[in-house]
Amino acid sequence: MTPFNHPRDVASRQPDKAAVIMTGSGAVVSFAELSRNANRAAQLMRSLGLKTGDCIAICLENHPRYFELCWAAHNAGLYYTPISSRLKANEIAYIAADCQARVLFGSAALASELAPIPERMGAGFAAFAIGGEIPGFASYDAAIAAMPDTPVDETVQGVPMMYSSGTTGAPKGIKPPQLDLAVDQLAALPLRLRELYGFDAETIYLSPAPLYHAAPLKFCLAVLAGGGTVVIMEKFDPERALQCIAQFSVTHSQWVPTMFSRMLKLPAEARARYSPGKHRVAIHSAAPCPVEVKERMLEWWGPIVYEYYSGSESIGMCAIAPLEWLQHKGSVGRAARGVPHVLDENGLELPPGATGIIYFETATQLRYHNDPQKTAKAHNDRGWATMGDIGYIDQDGYIYLTDRRDFVIISGGVNIYPQEAESVLTTHPSVADVAVFGVPNEDFGEEVKAVVVPQRSAEAGPALEHELQEFCRSRLSSTRRRRTMSSRESVTVAILPPGASTRAASAKYAARSPTWWITSVE
Repeated sequence: MTPFNHPRDVASRQPDKAAVIMTGSGAVVSFAELSRNANRAAQLMRSLGLKTGDCIAICLENHPRYFELCWAAHNAGLYYTPISSRLKANEIAYIAADCQARVLFGSAALASELAPIPERMGAGFAAFAIGGEIPGFASYDAAIAAMPDTPVDETVQGVPMMYSSGTTGAPKGIKPPQLDLAVDQLAALPLRLRELYGFDAETIYLSPAPLYHAAPLKFCLAVLAGGGTVVIMEKFDPERALQCIAQFSVTHSQWVPTMFSRMLKLPAEARARYSPGKHRVAIHSAAPCPVEVKERMLEWWGPIVYEYYSGSESIGMCAIAPLEWLQHKGSVGRAARGVPHVLDENGLELPPGATGIIYFETATQLRYHNDPQKTAKAHNDRGWATMGDIGYIDQDGYIYLTDRRDFVIISGGVNIYPQEAESVLTTHPSVADVAVFGVPNEDFGEEVKAVVVPQRSAEAGPALEHELQEFCRSRLSSTRRRRTMSSRESVTVAILPPGASTRAASAKYAARSPTWWITSVE
């Protein structure tokens, strides 16, 4: 059978096949429905005057209609910008304006934050509500019902325009150039994913992460292009994720290290309750995975845990297979796209084993939208580009990540990499999530601070703080602790309520005094 390259190819041969399954609501979208609604949505965009190169924005929770909007923009040659469903109105408005979105598609579940957006965007801006009503928004259902379900005039395929997390300042858009590719022609990334992970029409792909992130969205689109089924969790839950693998006969999945950690901390009887069935490829990325966590996942799931390293910038990619990783523990793999180099702060290339900033020599154009200064900072005088990660390359070409340049803590003139402390604290059985960062220190410039979400609220308190500090001391050597845990050779730990956001807290409370406890999220 000829491989599928587009959902409409699947719809023409297997119209009733499930394209999208939502694990919470049980909603199922067939390939015929996906293709039909994508055509209607593309027709709607054309009726609003959108032409090749224009942009739309999507602000939805994990929703069964997410993909029809993406494929509509793809078919119409538009940029499409996913916006986090967790953002506030001013943040949503900033991204919508910055990406120059002509249309916003938003969820009625987010009405309180989305309602002010059309007025802020002004004349010529259209907004459509999905799943209910939002003041100032038109009904998406009514709008596409009036549209024909035939394809629009097609020139080139659309492109996702992702935004960075905004860890250091406002988020920045990454606007790749539009390539001269027909809508049913596979781009470089889906082609590479087929090669690496065997995505095909038999793939059943579990995605437990928010679709507004680059990797979950792009991987799901690649699966759908090949005729596979994507199984979407509305919200990650560790035990429910294991249940989904068995319930839906999942063959492929994608995770972040925190999800591994939370599944490993389930009671043994819960982990043993669900059969892995046909699960043969579990992919992880987004952050360095603590070696101990990955070792335990390989012991539990067997040699199916694959890893890759890339970013929204798409300037390079590394990948490593399970058995390969066991020979190079801690590595994110060798280059699968682009040529990696490690440079010092002066731009000089470093020898194998030396830690510096990772650059990729690549033909891919990296441009941060409306930010020529950040674009220039991401490139060196040879045109190589960096995503800001720090690490080293060994003699065999394997890359090891240490941290990100923007996260480095400078204490007493010494560079401290918080990722090392995070990796240690993540493995503690009482820790559900952790963020390590720097806060001002009068003597040393900065000192190390950690915020921790406990597994159980009853464990929060000074006893856990002391236990975690001792846990770090026992896991990090004296020399490494001086580099990682600040000049005081310790980390001040604050305990958050279960379910709180460590990343939000790290930004919100970073300026507080050297010792503090968080008992509630304000």
